[in-house]
Amino acid sequence: MNMNMKLNRNLMRWALGLALGVGASASVWAGNITSKGSDTMVILAQKWAETYMSKNNGTKIQVTGGGTGTGFAALQNQTTDLCNASRKIRAKEIETCIKAFGKRPTEYKVALDGLSVYTHNSNPIKELSLEQLELIFTGKIRNWKQLGGADAPIVVYSRENSSGTYEFFKEHVLKGKDFAANAQTMPGTAAVLQAVAKEKNGIGYGGAAYGEGAKHLAIKKDDGSPALDPTEENVVKGLYPISRYLFIYINPALDKGEAAAYLKWIRSEDGQKVVKDVGYFPLPKNLRE
Repeated sequence: MNMNMKLNRNLMRWALGLALGVGASASVWAGNITSKGSDTMVILAQKWAETYMSKNNGTKIQVTGGGTGTGFAALQNQTTDLCNASRKIRAKEIETCIKAFGKRPTEYKVALDGLSVYTHNSNPIKELSLEQLELIFTGKIRNWKQLGGADAPIVVYSRENSSGTYEFFKEHVLKGKDFAANAQTMPGTAAVLQAVAKEKNGIGYGGAAYGEGAKHLAIKKDDGSPALDPTEENVVKGLYPISRYLFIYINPALDKGEAAAYLKWIRSEDGQKVVKDVGYFPLPKNLRE
């Protein structure tokens, strides 16, 4: 059988799988892996894929973003092998996965992140408390003067509601409250950063790997706590107030072969070196297996 005939046959099988709604995410070729989800993680996921493929010529890994919520939807619909998530899976998402493929997804912690707060480089404010962040992003504090800065309106940048970073920030910083009505929604962390870098009165948030062109603020848990930067030491020790894990979820039935080898590599010394190179923080060694 020549290559074209084999390719066409595999494509027909894939199309049939889509039509029947079964196994759409299963790799058509051995060593073919799809990875979808968190925009916060997309640069990291792409770098993982590039590095792994350079060492494993028979493996093809396709990475796309769209947000953590989009990744979980794809996992439930069986249109991706791996779901990259910047928050933990929710109970309803677990239920939907169980209905779709009969099991709870397997969760892997793959990196640590210090969720960072950005301002323009010219902004004199150097630190904020969690309470001040809550008041800013819910619209209760609207002028930098209220924080000891210039007499200028605060321009708030946020993420779309399909973003795991949006949901994490809302839960852990805003305590479940809604974002200010005038908060400008941006399609990704890079877009938030670019907006803040241009707007001298802007403020936004995102992963620690992003930040070039803007200033990271030191954050304190409360008025009696020290203001800390999102450094590796502070994040790994759990001292930085907005620290979190980054995750990958997979249907247990697909956690074998090349996908399992790839996930093991991600949590290995080599995979965790990529984490650090990109700008996030490696897992403690006791969490790598």
